[in-house]
Amino acid sequence: MPALKDIATQIRRDIVRMVHGCASGHPGGSLGCADFLTALYFQQMKHDPAFNMDARGEDLFFLSNGHISPLFYSTLARAGYFDVKELATFRKLNSRLQGHPATHEHLPGVRIASGSLGQGMSVAIGAALTKKLNNDPQLVYSLHGDGELQEGQVWEAIMFAAHNKVDNLISTIDWNGQQIDGPTSKVLSLGDLAAKFAAFGWEIVHLEKGNDMDEVVAALDKAKSLTGKGKPVVILMVTAMGSGVDFMEGSHEWHGIAPNDEQLAKALAQLPETLGDY
Repeated sequence: MPALKDIATQIRRDIVRMVHGCASGHPGGSLGCADFLTALYFQQMKHDPAFNMDARGEDLFFLSNGHISPLFYSTLARAGYFDVKELATFRKLNSRLQGHPATHEHLPGVRIASGSLGQGMSVAIGAALTKKLNNDPQLVYSLHGDGELQEGQVWEAIMFAAHNKVDNLISTIDWNGQQIDGPTSKVLSLGDLAAKFAAFGWEIVHLEKGNDMDEVVAALDKAKSLTGKGKPVVILMVTAMGSGVDFMEGSHEWHGIAPNDEQLAKALAQLPETLGDY
């Protein structure tokens, strides 16, 4: 298997090409979480690209911040869930690759329609409890935006998970400090997330370098080691929105706009082709 860093580079390349190809989408958060999802699908999770919704004996992943679908689709395609050539249809008429993941398209790897922020934690908890009822030892993972934590439903779910000792759940927060309208500190400050999760009864893993593959792998390993001990686990993952493309990094302005032809060329020059383009 290619090195994780090479896979993440190709996925980043896919992301900017997909968003450019339809002149629409969300490149910023997609690029920022590329290292995490690469590590998850290509090293950490036990999963089967043949794909069945029951998934007994497999780890599960739920993307709550569904607007970063370019990352999700590229990861699934590169992991063998469907042909990478289908990435060229992103956000186009009659494509299975909708702007936000949708279940009615029956795209392998997509278990829930997501993008209505705040809902993914509840779904992940339900899946984790189902695994417990089925005596299935595998884990459930979920990914959330930091701006998403401004939704009240998330905190109800966080409280529920701790109360019910959902200790086969690892939820990760993409803590990039940006959302569509600006920095989270200006829109609605998140405060001390570690203190909040601790107060709600969760185990906390700090990932200060969420765009360093070695650090991502180490954090996921640590999170796994904390499961099965009576508490749900959260990874607070600090990333840079737009990571990997210098003119996109750290700015909310790239949350939801597509690069033009010149910007695409500039981005691709920073992202060497490692696995072959679609």
